[in-house]
Amino acid sequence: MTNERPVADILAEVQAKVEDACRRTGRNPDEVEILGVTKTHGPDVIREAWDAGLTKFGENKVQEAAAKIPECVPGAEWHLIGHLQKNKVRPALELFSTIHSVDSVELLQRIERIADECGARPEVLLEVNVSGESSKSGVRPDAAPAVLEVALSCRALTLTGLMTIAPFAPDPEFARPVFARLRELRDHWQETFGIGLPRLSMGMSHDYLQAVEEGATWLRLGTVLFGARPRWQPQRIQENWEP
Repeated sequence: MTNERPVADILAEVQAKVEDACRRTGRNPDEVEILGVTKTHGPDVIREAWDAGLTKFGENKVQEAAAKIPECVPGAEWHLIGHLQKNKVRPALELFSTIHSVDSVELLQRIERIADECGARPEVLLEVNVSGESSKSGVRPDAAPAVLEVALSCRALTLTGLMTIAPFAPDPEFARPVFARLRELRDHWQETFGIGLPRLSMGMSHDYLQAVEEGATWLRLGTVLFGARPRWQPQRIQENWEP
């Protein structure tokens, strides 16, 4: 463990802060779920978090998840929150029920085709680069409607919401406009396309309270729950990617 305190204690404190943020904005705390981001953390951390009541976990890399998930508790729900390369779609669909990082028509269509082939029924989110940072993945807001139109024709996958990553700043209030803009885009696209997009994946350890106040439904929390990232190394890395 990288934390001296039990994960259960830290999780309870985070949940209390989330509930306070919901009360401040008139939200139902049941609308907000925490994803434990376990990048570079080993199965022991995940088991402790599971015992504390956390059931949903997020991983950034397909390769790391492939080595880790078989060693973890059965029954956990796994989400891919990092960038998905097209040649790793098939193993990703074997590991994750939800993919947060769809950022192009091409990736959406590849997920749809492979999911249809293998009988998977993934939930996906469209990653939107609200801040416009060149270092971040995600579709530009003005290009997103074209992806949404394609998603409406998909049968194997279900698009249920949007994801974004705010720029890091010492003051987490700088993230608030990004989160507010994602919510506004979601509301606009729901009306334009006549669809439901209930999921908003936004907010990380540094700025999750601002995200809650602006409408987040999934918080991606790692450091605040588990401490600094260790250098976990699996005994074996799977390399069976689709070419």
